[in-house]
Amino acid sequence: MQFGFGVGPDISWMRKELTDIGVEELQTPEDVDRAMKDYSTGTMLMAINSVCGCAAGNARPGLNIALEKANVKPDHLVTVFAGQDKDATATARGYFSEYPPSSPSFAFFVNGEIKAMIPRHRIEGRTKDEVAQDLMMVFDAFVKSE
Repeated sequence: MQFGFGVGPDISWMRKELTDIGVEELQTPEDVDRAMKDYSTGTMLMAINSVCGCAAGNARPGLNIALEKANVKPDHLVTVFAGQDKDATATARGYFSEYPPSSPSFAFFVNGEIKAMIPRHRIEGRTKDEVAQDLMMVFDAFVKSE
């Protein structure tokens, strides 16, 4: 783990692991509201990122594998970082408040409506390949092939 001068561990690589594969980072409540409005047509996967090594350490790579292998993919990919961008995460959770807070997790929207949730308990203790399989199952269920 890398530490800066009095600022805690360097988590930039955890953010980069998602942004490098094309996931748009939402760091403010305004970013979240804009994405929910702009991406209200079609499909959107929201990754709720986390520093938790035991679960997030397989969630991020699992998403990467799913995107590499999937026959169909969401139209839009976004992420909020729980515990880091707290206001953005709280705003995002307001869009799927029927589910308890959970990070890492994945929320899947169709035309702005939550259709599937992969909570932490479906990630923790599982391999990145198993996480990828869950994501691809959601993609297959809700993304229309071209």
